[in-house]
Amino acid sequence: MQDFLVIDQITKSFGALRAVDAVSLNIAQGEVFSLLGPSGCGKTTLLRMLAGFERPDHGRILLRGTDITDLPPEQRPVNTVFQNYALFPHLSVSENIAFGLQMQRRSKPEIRSAVERMLALVRLEEQAGKSPGQLSGGQKQRVAIARALINEPQVLLLDEPLAALDLKLRQHMLSELTALQRAVGTTFIYVTHDQGEALSLSHRIAVMNQGRVEQLAAPGTLYESPANAFVAGFIGDANFLRGTVLQLLPDGQAQVQIEGLGPSIVSGHAELKPGTTVRIMVRPESLHLSAPHQVAGDSMNNFTAVVEELIYFGPHQRLRLRAGSQILHVQQSPQDQTFTLKTGMDCSVRFAPGSARVIGE
Repeated sequence: MQDFLVIDQITKSFGALRAVDAVSLNIAQGEVFSLLGPSGCGKTTLLRMLAGFERPDHGRILLRGTDITDLPPEQRPVNTVFQNYALFPHLSVSENIAFGLQMQRRSKPEIRSAVERMLALVRLEEQAGKSPGQLSGGQKQRVAIARALINEPQVLLLDEPLAALDLKLRQHMLSELTALQRAVGTTFIYVTHDQGEALSLSHRIAVMNQGRVEQLAAPGTLYESPANAFVAGFIGDANFLRGTVLQLLPDGQAQVQIEGLGPSIVSGHAELKPGTTVRIMVRPESLHLSAPHQVAGDSMNNFTAVVEELIYFGPHQRLRLRAGSQILHVQQSPQDQTFTLKTGMDCSVRFAPGSARVIGE
């Protein structure tokens, strides 16, 4: 299972720029695997090498044990869905979906049956005779996906497929993509710079930066246990605090003197030593507020802060606080608010030891 698709030490340079730098990945059959990172991190270049549009300078790509590194795109059991849909404007929805099978010279009854099956799968039966210009953005993307899937590829590559859609339509299409992948069971490799898309869609995510994989893990692990500050900052929002290790505690915890705040108990790791300067990550939703000077439970991990900004987002609100020399960002639901917050007022801030962790640079 784990040897279905193997990317072995793939490297690609464009002049002096090393776009992909010795990347190795094993992708399981039936997995939704995302390549996530900022623009220029190498994720699209890696996808293009999987598709056969670019040749790597070094390394191999193996699919079911067969080396496909040098195969042209048309000889790979791989199809690609592009951001701009790439539909034929002069063909109907049905004709667009059927195009790949027609190029393979399949029989008309076989093509008709396959197209009907794909139309039902993407719920476009009533749009079969329309041209792409008569469709919405979401419908066009579903046609592009159906056209790619009708050839029954072993791997479907999706290159920022929802980037051109508005927010509500992207959210709707994410649900549709998840349901579609479950129905067909095809391995999806999904390229995106949107961490929300990757978190909600993927079984595993490779976070890329400057041509390398910073961390490969399941969405929950990336969010809760990022390997370093880059991953922590790219996957969601985070507060980064500087501190000095005072002592190591049982169960992998440490007591840390946080600059400007005071002693706190956080999740550590085996390499920590007393006296070491460390960086601590706390997610905005892990910070809890209470009325001024109200301390809940143990005084450890409780601080006084001043509200500098409060922004209302409907289902949640975002606050910027100043605590000593530290700026803290807090996210909370209005339903969780037990007292009235206003800019300029004091409040107490606390966090559980398990919600703050020492991370690498």
